[in-house]
Amino acid sequence: MRISLLTDSIFPYTMGGMQKHSYYLVKYLARAGVMVDVYYGLAEGMGVPEKYDEYSEEELKNIRFFPIYFPKSGRYPGHYILENYLFSKRVYRKLIQHPTPDFVYIQGFAGWYYLQNRRKQQAGNNIKTGINFHGVEMYQKAVNLNIKLQHFLLRPPTAYNSKKADVLFSLGGKLTPIHRKIAPSSTISEIPIGITYDWLVDPNKLKASDKRRFTFIGRYERRKGIEELSSVLSGEGRIIFSSTEFHFIGPIPAAKQVKGYANIKYHGAIHDEGKIKELLQASDVLLCPSWSEGMPTVILEAMASGCAIIATDVGAVSEQVDASNGILIRPGDKKQLKAAIEKMITLPGEQLLAMKKASIKRIVEKFLWEKVAEQTITEIKKIIEEP
Repeated sequence: MRISLLTDSIFPYTMGGMQKHSYYLVKYLARAGVMVDVYYGLAEGMGVPEKYDEYSEEELKNIRFFPIYFPKSGRYPGHYILENYLFSKRVYRKLIQHPTPDFVYIQGFAGWYYLQNRRKQQAGNNIKTGINFHGVEMYQKAVNLNIKLQHFLLRPPTAYNSKKADVLFSLGGKLTPIHRKIAPSSTISEIPIGITYDWLVDPNKLKASDKRRFTFIGRYERRKGIEELSSVLSGEGRIIFSSTEFHFIGPIPAAKQVKGYANIKYHGAIHDEGKIKELLQASDVLLCPSWSEGMPTVILEAMASGCAIIATDVGAVSEQVDASNGILIRPGDKKQLKAAIEKMITLPGEQLLAMKKASIKRIVEKFLWEKVAEQTITEIKKIIEEP
């Protein structure tokens, strides 16, 4: 089976959840013997990679890479939409130069022009297509008016692309109803993102210390809920929180940091995955108070590292977190966030340890990339065989 993967970029050339998903999807499909043609974007000015050391020699036998420069059209409302359309046109022109695949897997808007024109190509008329918009965040709650405007502009092309594909890949949770609303007559397939086995820690070596350690990982972005978390830590809750540690990993501006508390530590951006693993494995609880999400990779990384989770019930987070391994709260609700942190602080050690072990168990059962790739292959074969 040959699959063409169309994506705006791929890790490590671009950082992001969709780009990392593309990277691992390609890797594990290739490991399973699937031939994968990767059409991916590079920022203008970047050199074309001469080799792909992130993949093994065996994997590379089943992968062909087709880098395509992503266009820049200027800075104005909606520029992102135009740039994606123009990029999809470049992808289409490259795609039709190569042998016909059995299936086209589209990330976001990368297949927009292909979906618009595939019926015109006789050879491509019967090729099945699937599209993955991950968090479809343009249909989730906007934290302010500016984000709401961005969502408004993104909704029409998202709906158009979704309706043109043969199947919509959903991460599950609250996202599947969103997909059904966007494209009521489309087939929807629920497949999660995955994590690699090397993130897993031995559950028998876990322990919960009396001094609880909380960690937040992410860049500064309004929807990530850093303002709400900082307000809780610097407000009335500071006395009870004094017996804990709070660690922030990511490029958070100094103006947005909570000052004057020795137990609140800012590590800045960390690009060394080994260091991130070390910090997570030393933590008890991951904090993810976002206003909107898809299926956050950071939650999977924390679960595999043996952390309990406090997160907002948005996107597909409920597929990752429930009462067995954490606490789900409403987005933007500072009272619930504070109460959840207080509960984790006062939770008996054996109960917290049970949560930490439950996180690892869920990763093993559902989220390892080997299983995700197998599920993806099974689903694609079923789609291809359908009349």
